[in-house]
Amino acid sequence: MTMTQKIMKQLSSPGANALLVGAAIVVGWWVYGWRGLVLAITLIVFWMLLQFGRATRALANAAHQPVGLVDSVVMAQSRLDTGMQMADVLQITGSLGVQQGNRDEWLWHDEAGNELLVTLRRGIVIRWAVARVDPDTTTPPPQVAP
Repeated sequence: MTMTQKIMKQLSSPGANALLVGAAIVVGWWVYGWRGLVLAITLIVFWMLLQFGRATRALANAAHQPVGLVDSVVMAQSRLDTGMQMADVLQITGSLGVQQGNRDEWLWHDEAGNELLVTLRRGIVIRWAVARVDPDTTTPPPQVAP
């Protein structure tokens, strides 16, 4: 993860967003009066529109793929990191996961039968597990009798 990605990850937390919004309003009012307040509110609305567009784009891209299917579970899990947001996971997997019994667990699989189970808490990845299929124990597809 690059330094810019780490900074953006920290800035996208709810506490940091609230602090930045408060600082923009106070500094805008203090330095430029009502014009600064209008500028601060404009910048806040612009930032919110950018975030909404990012979330919408991630969901639109994932909606065009089969639910729960990834190209490679191994490649997807190698790019996962604790603290990632669900939008980042959607970009990595390229599809929506299948929700498991617990509402914070999502499952993806690949063509080979490998499975990736991602556990989230408040939309943040806290852990994941990979279940790989042993190629020696796979059963051949059933033969159809003529």
